[in-house]
Amino acid sequence: MDYGQVAAAILAAISAGGIAYALLYPRLSGQARAEQRRREFAAPAAVRAAADREAQSQARRGQVAQSLKDIENREKARHKLTIEGRIEQAGLSWSLKQYWLVSAVAGVVLGILLFAGSGNWGVGLVGFLIGLFGLTRWYLSYLGKKRMLRFTNEFPNALDVIVRGIKSGLPLNDCLRIIANEAQEPVKTEFRLIVEAQTLGLSLTDAATKLFERMPCAEANFFGIVLAIQQKTGGNLAETLANLSRVIRERRKMRDKIKAVSMEAKASAAIIGSLPPAVAGLVYLTSPGYMDALWTTDAGRIALVGCAVWMTTGVLVMRKMINFEI
Repeated sequence: MDYGQVAAAILAAISAGGIAYALLYPRLSGQARAEQRRREFAAPAAVRAAADREAQSQARRGQVAQSLKDIENREKARHKLTIEGRIEQAGLSWSLKQYWLVSAVAGVVLGILLFAGSGNWGVGLVGFLIGLFGLTRWYLSYLGKKRMLRFTNEFPNALDVIVRGIKSGLPLNDCLRIIANEAQEPVKTEFRLIVEAQTLGLSLTDAATKLFERMPCAEANFFGIVLAIQQKTGGNLAETLANLSRVIRERRKMRDKIKAVSMEAKASAAIIGSLPPAVAGLVYLTSPGYMDALWTTDAGRIALVGCAVWMTTGVLVMRKMINFEI
């Protein structure tokens, strides 16, 4: 007997049996059917999970879009500023009655001064109207701009206090109270009003909205956007406020750099704008009769009006060229 052939036959039989076992066992044992069932059940679950994630993502985008829309509406409403709002932005505690009283006094004083200088009742009436409706409003605008500048300079430090407080484990409201007690003015007053508004029942987002109404600057607007989005979508508030503080500081550096670079252009514009009236005043002081024709004849009056219009146009154009919004 040839043992080699027997051994080859045995190995062939074992190999055929192994191949048959590998091919037929999953079918006979139900493993393939079980795997197919697992795939059938897993596929809908994955589809449902993906759909849930997409729905959550859409809901989050909708919340962010709604927050931005609300902020845009507040920005539009800011342009319809009332007298009370102007007084509040200036940091004064005047009532509406006090405002009109100060305006009336300013109008009377300015009207008397112009009437005494010109001897014309019409000029005095114009001065009274300017003092009544314009002078006090300009004063409030001036105080508001100065107060806003101080706020933007101190605001990044307040954000840093919030960031450090949150990282150390303090609640956000405690951080706001720290700023309301220890920060520099006017940040101290503004955050104290936020804390008081929350005490009265307003949410943090609404209180931040009031901050933007009292202090209509981009920094307060950014702060309101961050809080509104964080309240609705969540996230790392400390990291977000740290980034906001860095952005505000970079904006301030850019503003100072632009101011320094444009000082030469502003000085040139000031010299060019003041040169014609200065020369006219010097000529009038040295030779008064030389310029009498400008206001004693019709052609001179027309020339004066034309010069005033062109000078005003040139000054406004130069102002537009050297003013930069950041």
